Amino acid sequence: MGRRLSVLLNGVPAGAYPRMAPQALRGRVRPIVRVGAEVLRRPCTPVAECAFGTPELSGLVDAMFATMYAADGMGLTANQIGETLRVFVYDCTDEGGVRHVGHVINPVAEPGPKSRRRSVRDEEGCLSVPGVYQVVHRPHALLVSGTDLTGAPVQVMTNGYAARCLSHELDHLDGVLYLDLLPKRAGWRRCGR
Repeated sequence: MGRRLSVLLNGVPAGAYPRMAPQALRGRVRPIVRVGAEVLRRPCTPVAECAFGTPELSGLVDAMFATMYAADGMGLTANQIGETLRVFVYDCTDEGGVRHVGHVINPVAEPGPKSRRRSVRDEEGCLSVPGVYQVVHRPHALLVSGTDLTGAPVQVMTNGYAARCLSHELDHLDGVLYLDLLPKRAGWRRCGR
């Protein structure tokens, strides 16, 4: 038998965890907004305190998880399904094999611990830019703080691929696509070429 991966749910150790976040089973898959849509270029609005704990906010997170898994993604922001709120969901693994799953509302980022503040160049793609992959610099470690659906504080410390994923999602919430991080002369490598 293979090694069992540990799981951090919204930054907190979790026991056994299903293949997909349970919210995905309640959510309705929504169309993913593609590059060129204005909603991807606008900074997202913070979620108001009065929205925490509402069925509308829960329904949004459910739909985001369902859409992310249906598209075989590792993360998804609200603006990628046409909603301009500062919310993202994620399900990705870090360099130590720890699976990070959760959602963050009104996230803010800080660099990881000083000893790990380096950037890493690696290829990435985006559900809103299908079939295009490019090498981009991202932080090796990242601490993301925000809240969960109820307004409770959340802190997620990631490294490796998980830090890349969360950094990518944070950029989306600010109206930045990973293509914006490329040198002006970089060509796009399309899948299958």
